[in-house]
Amino acid sequence: MNSFAIISDSTCDLGKDLRDKYEIDYVPMNYVVDGKEYPAMLDWVSHSAKDFYDIMRNGTRITTTQVPREAYEERFTALLEEGKDILYISCSSALSGSINIATVVANELSEKYPERTICCVDSLISSLGQGYLAIRASELRAEGKSITEIADYIVANRLKVHQFGCPDDLNYLKRAGRVKASSAFFGNLFGVKPIIISDVKGQNYAMKKVKGAANARREVASLVKESVIDPENQVLFISHADNIKDAELLRDEIMALCPFKEVYFNYIAPIVGASVGPGTTIAYCVGKEVTIEGTV
Repeated sequence: MNSFAIISDSTCDLGKDLRDKYEIDYVPMNYVVDGKEYPAMLDWVSHSAKDFYDIMRNGTRITTTQVPREAYEERFTALLEEGKDILYISCSSALSGSINIATVVANELSEKYPERTICCVDSLISSLGQGYLAIRASELRAEGKSITEIADYIVANRLKVHQFGCPDDLNYLKRAGRVKASSAFFGNLFGVKPIIISDVKGQNYAMKKVKGAANARREVASLVKESVIDPENQVLFISHADNIKDAELLRDEIMALCPFKEVYFNYIAPIVGASVGPGTTIAYCVGKEVTIEGTV
């Protein structure tokens, strides 16, 4: 009765270890380098993580695409033909239009497969925040919750997932149109590190500016402590753009203030990586509901 598929997309940044453990699949978006399009696979099929971020370090701009309609049609149809219902947990609608394409495809396929259920849920976040919600959905599935119960749970709890990011260079986010208030807020101040959150609308918002990388890590740790609930019983998720050293330093700062049960590291995969740029580190935790809305 509860044998349904949990699907995400290339922005969930979950490693194969967790995707296999929690039986989570994904539909790939694409990224473009020098006019050539590549599938944005979470296991770095077309470029290694280092090569990908070195391309950006060397000045080449990498652009991205939404999940193609055909990818949804193919994956959803295959699952429906197997007799499975589908729970799709998407990247924030403020960052990608993929949820809109998925919803259109789901509505069309629901007419063809009226006995099946397809739920498309906007995570209002990305990277390992989105990945966490997919993991939580899997845990609830294992507990016997129905697909609609889990979809409702994700909607009710998605704003309790916090993102605190430290990009090395805000220009990547500015060029990608993924951050608000950046130009007026930070200008071209040398050495200033923005702290990027996901706000109530699922937008990336530069909420603070901090001088220097070490101060930025301390600020993120402080924000995690202020926001988290029951850290000793949860996983701290940290994603990084080919910068494991700073990711580990960030872990140490956070754990010194509020020890978590465990810490999970993973690379920021191609889609989010193309927007945030090399060197970025991001921490995700679960806690009080997000209430901040970014302003222009």
